[in-house]
Amino acid sequence: MRKTYLSGLICLVLLGGTSFKPFDYRMRTVDKIRYVALGDSYTIGEGAEKEEAWPVLLTKHLQETGVKIELVANPSVTGWTTQDLIDKELPVFNSSNPTFATLLIGVNDWVQKVEKEKFHSNLNYIIDKVLEKLPNKKNLVLITIPDFSATPNGGKYGHGRDITEGIKEFNAIITGEANKRGIKMVDIFPTTQQMNNKPDHVATDGLHPSAKEYALWETLIFQEVAPLLLSPQGRE
Repeated sequence: MRKTYLSGLICLVLLGGTSFKPFDYRMRTVDKIRYVALGDSYTIGEGAEKEEAWPVLLTKHLQETGVKIELVANPSVTGWTTQDLIDKELPVFNSSNPTFATLLIGVNDWVQKVEKEKFHSNLNYIIDKVLEKLPNKKNLVLITIPDFSATPNGGKYGHGRDITEGIKEFNAIITGEANKRGIKMVDIFPTTQQMNNKPDHVATDGLHPSAKEYALWETLIFQEVAPLLLSPQGRE
């Protein structure tokens, strides 16, 4: 009786006569995450060697943690504003087939006296376009603007304005958009204010961060990015 029952069950399975499907224990293959870093001098790593830029460090750190990720593009350029990013970086971003992005932009808008309303409008445009391209809308991380007044030569670029308060206003816009949209944000602003007490964290130009400061930023950014990309949702 038992032998006849088993034979019948096998026949049913082979003929598709039941809804039974064997469980597939094989792990789903996860494609490598394609990372694009958008920004200005702070993202390209001005003041340090190319391999010391924080996006490069972040990529290596994530790889060491088990995240399959590749930095496929970093079109950031020293001196560029949000408008430059829109005109020259977004085309690179779009052609890179990205699945993850970071955005650190705005210091040159403030230095060049771009009105905060215009900065806000441009920032929204950039975020909208980035999210349109990313398959997972959670895979964008915003980063606040550093307080460059803490560097020896930073004061030269204030043009009589309060640098710290001005950057705070722009950072409030970044923070507001991150909160409203449910996007992760890393606030490096307080950390950068300590550069005036750490001369070895300032580059030889007296304005940009040194490799040590970029490494400090990467640590803060990694703490937010790693849990995001290690989660099943972040890898989608």
